[in-house]
Amino acid sequence: MASLPYLQLLRQESAAFSACLEHDLSVPVPHCGDWTLRDLAEHMGQGNRWAAAAVTDQRSDYEAPPAPRVDTEVRRWFDASADELLAVLDTDPAVEAWTFYPPHTVGFWQRRRAQETLIHRWDAQNAMGEALPLGPELAADGVAEVFDTMAPRQIARGRAEPPRHALRFRATDIGQSWTYGPGEPVAEISGTAERLLLLLWGRLSADDPTVSWSGDRAAGAATLSGPLTP
Repeated sequence: MASLPYLQLLRQESAAFSACLEHDLSVPVPHCGDWTLRDLAEHMGQGNRWAAAAVTDQRSDYEAPPAPRVDTEVRRWFDASADELLAVLDTDPAVEAWTFYPPHTVGFWQRRRAQETLIHRWDAQNAMGEALPLGPELAADGVAEVFDTMAPRQIARGRAEPPRHALRFRATDIGQSWTYGPGEPVAEISGTAERLLLLLWGRLSADDPTVSWSGDRAAGAATLSGPLTP
């Protein structure tokens, strides 16, 4: 797991997401099914409190309260959930916590909630017409998280088959690469860390001109189809 200032990044991304909640909450959010911005805000606020309970109560069955019915109260409700989560996570990353995948520590949630908020901040801003860039280091860490946590969990839960071929992902802006699958890579897909992360989370098509392919694209696409993320 990369060593990044996750709490600082989570605080920044939470603030950016919060700013979106001053706008029309009925706006549809592409890539999130039939959700509106209000639905996404509720998902994030409930997720913050669920993750906090995973640390403080060592439990996975906590049911967070829904968002307020009045739209003008949703932003304050979300901010309170973010503040609660940040306070809970402000401790030694090695402290034990319930998690849905190893490691079973607070550090898992520091990383996971930073990544969750990063993607959904992008979703919220994109829904309003313009998403700000993703920080390359956090985006690269998100790519790594897909391969060390999300994709293996998809397989473990029976949502995806193990890949038959290896596919290499190369981040052109930071000089990092990752290989997913067995053996030597049959293909490579390259782009900035941001574009690779958006691709892995289904926010970007594999045909998008901002990423490029080499090698056996058909076999590589089969590996990419996973699904690698929920």
